[in-house]
Amino acid sequence: MGSNRKKAFAAMIPALALATAVTQAVGGAALAQPRTLQAPGDPTADPTAEPPPADPPADPSADPSAEPPGEPPADPSADPSAEPPGEPPADPSAEPSAPAPPPPSAVKPGPRRDQFVDIRRAPRIQVPRTSRWGSRGVFSVNCGTNEGQAHSNPDNVVAAPGVQNGAHHIHDYVGNLDTDAFSTDETLAAAGTTCTNGDKSTYFWPVLRLRSGEDDSDRAEQSRLDGNVGSIVEPSSVRLQFLGNPRSKVTAMPPFLRMATGDAKSATNGLANANALWSCSGFQNRGFTDKYPLCPRGSQVLRILNFAGCWDGQNTDSANHRSHVSFADKRTGQCPRGTRAIPQLRMTLSYRVPARALAFALDSFPEQGHDPVTDHGDFINVMGDRLMRQAVAAINSGRRR
Repeated sequence: MGSNRKKAFAAMIPALALATAVTQAVGGAALAQPRTLQAPGDPTADPTAEPPPADPPADPSADPSAEPPGEPPADPSADPSAEPPGEPPADPSAEPSAPAPPPPSAVKPGPRRDQFVDIRRAPRIQVPRTSRWGSRGVFSVNCGTNEGQAHSNPDNVVAAPGVQNGAHHIHDYVGNLDTDAFSTDETLAAAGTTCTNGDKSTYFWPVLRLRSGEDDSDRAEQSRLDGNVGSIVEPSSVRLQFLGNPRSKVTAMPPFLRMATGDAKSATNGLANANALWSCSGFQNRGFTDKYPLCPRGSQVLRILNFAGCWDGQNTDSANHRSHVSFADKRTGQCPRGTRAIPQLRMTLSYRVPARALAFALDSFPEQGHDPVTDHGDFINVMGDRLMRQAVAAINSGRRR
């Protein structure tokens, strides 16, 4: 038995020796063969290959004073003041680049012919009845019509403060003379006004254009790039009224309250915040939100911009310029719980324009296609405490002034 075991062991010894020799030979060949490094993310890399060693063994024959292999020796003839090869020197005569205009594909064509409809086909406007606890008075402000485009720009200090051409369409302004992208409460309070009663509030809205006209203003090229073309139409009248609430008395607005009505991007955002109302003089009981009205002979196009009349009692602005104010219930006129009624601003803009499809259109953002549903307006209260008290007293007492 023991003899057989010894014979089997003796027979295994040559095989073990042969396997050891083969292993050493293969290992030596592997060490002698150079390893190929693959860059990260190389699509030709073998996913099963071993990762390269972090620090390959140093070549004992290498000269320790030689440059690292990854960086070729510097050219002694090179000019040390030369620009790096990857960055060509700037041309001192080059013009600074202007802000890139929107690509042509971003400018949506419009308006469409089917967006112009006879006012007699417009739905009737429903108005809640005023209860005996309501406030029936009206406080009016006369601030002019922005004659000769004396104060206009493509900024929007309410929605895009500090951004020039933040609106990408032209706004008409009345009231405060300082209003632009960089206005602050302090500059507005220190500025003059176009309002006859000294109201320094800011009132503005997008302009209306005759599409076949010529824009000869200094902003014509920027307007064209934004898709707004034609001659700007000055309103024949601008009525600024502060109204009461059908169910309660009103309280004073806080100084520098900011508000927006309507949504300048309703064509893409949807109708949730669309408050445009297009009508005609003599037909104020009818109006469209998403159509331009075609008015009978002698009647003018009206843009009626109603602002929110309920305030949260705390904030003068919010991130979306809407959440701190809200509209009363359309059926009852009641302000939402947790809010109080304030004087409700209504802007009524009148225009003499042809009663013809495609003859006129609203300025809009490039991608909104001059859709009438995008009509909107903005307001900053700089009325002052004395004038605001007069407004509240007139509205609550049922007077019109």
